[in-house]
Amino acid sequence: MARERLSMRKTKEILRWKWVLGRSHREIARSLGVSVGAVSMAAQRAREAGIDWAEAEQLSEPELESRLYPSAALSQGQRLPDFAEIHSERQRKGVTLALLHLEYLADNPNGYGYTQFCEYYRRWCKKRRLSMRHVHRAGEKLFVDYSGKKPSIIDLDTGEERSVELFVCALGASNLTYAVATETQRSADFIESHTRALEYMGGVPEIVIPDQLKSGVTRACRYEPGLQRTYEEWARHYGTTVIPARPRKARDKAKAEVAVQVAQRWILACLRNEKFFSISALNARIAELLEALNHRVMRSYGESRRQRFERLDRPALKRLSPERFTHADWKFARVNIDYHIELDGHYYSVPHVLVHERVEVNYTARVVEIFCRGERVASHKRSYEKGRHTTIPEHMPKSHRAHLEWTPSRIIHWGQTVGVQTGALVEAILADRPHPEQGYRSCLGILRLAKRYGDTRLEAACARALQAGARSYRHVDSILKRGLDQLPNSDRPAQPPRPSHENLRGGTYYQQERRSDHADGTDKREAPESEARGHGARLGDPAEGP
Repeated sequence: MARERLSMRKTKEILRWKWVLGRSHREIARSLGVSVGAVSMAAQRAREAGIDWAEAEQLSEPELESRLYPSAALSQGQRLPDFAEIHSERQRKGVTLALLHLEYLADNPNGYGYTQFCEYYRRWCKKRRLSMRHVHRAGEKLFVDYSGKKPSIIDLDTGEERSVELFVCALGASNLTYAVATETQRSADFIESHTRALEYMGGVPEIVIPDQLKSGVTRACRYEPGLQRTYEEWARHYGTTVIPARPRKARDKAKAEVAVQVAQRWILACLRNEKFFSISALNARIAELLEALNHRVMRSYGESRRQRFERLDRPALKRLSPERFTHADWKFARVNIDYHIELDGHYYSVPHVLVHERVEVNYTARVVEIFCRGERVASHKRSYEKGRHTTIPEHMPKSHRAHLEWTPSRIIHWGQTVGVQTGALVEAILADRPHPEQGYRSCLGILRLAKRYGDTRLEAACARALQAGARSYRHVDSILKRGLDQLPNSDRPAQPPRPSHENLRGGTYYQQERRSDHADGTDKREAPESEARGHGARLGDPAEGP
């Protein structure tokens, strides 16, 4: 059995007693509580290393140990691999420690075996994975996350069980936990869960730390993540700050990770044998289990989360705004020539001077607000009627309040400047709609195709659309994209009605002639000229004169 190596502090004492005080091995062993052999070994190693007391006194303990006990592996020509390079290579696909060990042995035939190679690498990794202990001040941070394990509810209509989301958050100082089930992780549910959490705690922390999920962060970045605009407004409304954790750095929100684990064990596990048929019933049960969780005494603190919250976080939290945050979404829109913007199939007016401008639309379940360069330019009551218009008369030009600028006659005239068939299709589209204004967008879209394909191709495409009975922009665009306008038309255009004239006899003349021939017993094969003329008349060709 190998003997335990003496500490360098005791080894230095042995050398001092031996070389400075001149004591014997036995006296040193009795005084320092070591064996005589240990004293002899220390003195012998020092002599072999060429170390005297003056040098030994100046050396640090690690330096003295390396001089007295040089590594056997190094003395045999073995060297440790570059573990930083090995760690980097392991990130590449298909690279294993076994392969890296073979490459290491190729350069070092007397190197370490695979077991020692892996052991040294694991030790290097442990030294590399250092964690800084966070100090959480009272009322400072709220950590939020979603649980990977989800609760479920049963659909009353289909009887199917479907999963829902579990939102979890915890305060840094007291560990007070809040959880609520939501239908989705979308922005509306995400923001509403934050609001409920603040109302549960009765105050607002200084900082909210979420994960970089799409509902809260529009641009994931380690250094400057882009927050979703509604999330920013929520933080501004309650006077707090949102600082997302770094991507793939769970330690930045370790409190949330632990809170999710606790919620899974003490809430979801308790619900495993229970069935719920609505999200409200599920949340009522979660609220009961949540209270039990926050009042349970924690072993490491000797008090419950609720007790620590009342003592630490509650006095430090900022006052909760009495006005509840109303969720609103944002989108960009372009003002069309009819000075309306589109939102969910409904059209809302803006001042006519903003035609073609890019505006921002802020909308809730009841109100639609339109902003241009940060200034609100219009506000409307929300409507869910698709295809209808909400127009404020003040937004219309004074000189033509009733769409005088874009009348059906003007659009038809514009179409006729391209060609007869284009004008006819525009007129047909306007006539096909209950109100001509509803066809403005389709007509303008068709006319703008001339910029891409030219007047000639657009005219041919409109002619084909008229023959097919098509009455929309999509049909004309499809004809041009597929090049159908350049193909020969199989259907001959209808001939205009012929004027009555004594030299134009028509098809009825030849039918009467054939009947008279049959009455006389004449065979049709005996009159090839009349048959040919009759065939030509049926095709609509003019008959020859007498």
